[in-house]
Amino acid sequence: MSRLRAFAAFWYDFVIGDDWLVAVGVVLGLAGTYGLHQAGVTAWWLLPVLLMLLLPVSLRRAISGPLFPRRTPGQRRPQASPRTPPAS
Repeated sequence: MSRLRAFAAFWYDFVIGDDWLVAVGVVLGLAGTYGLHQAGVTAWWLLPVLLMLLLPVSLRRAISGPLFPRRTPGQRRPQASPRTPPAS
């Protein structure tokens, strides 16, 4: 059972990754491309357009996350360690 759980965790992390919104967008884009194709519309353009829209959204969510905390104007910088030479 442990191997099955590890296998499922790998695929979840591989498909979903860091941003579930992009994964959902790709699935919806594939479904939309299929639907347009079934309706007789040339739909090769849908996924590139969708990804061009999703990429900035994903980058914005990644940048504004806790990985890069924003500093407020009144926030002080941390003190330098005693071994750090003074800046000139």
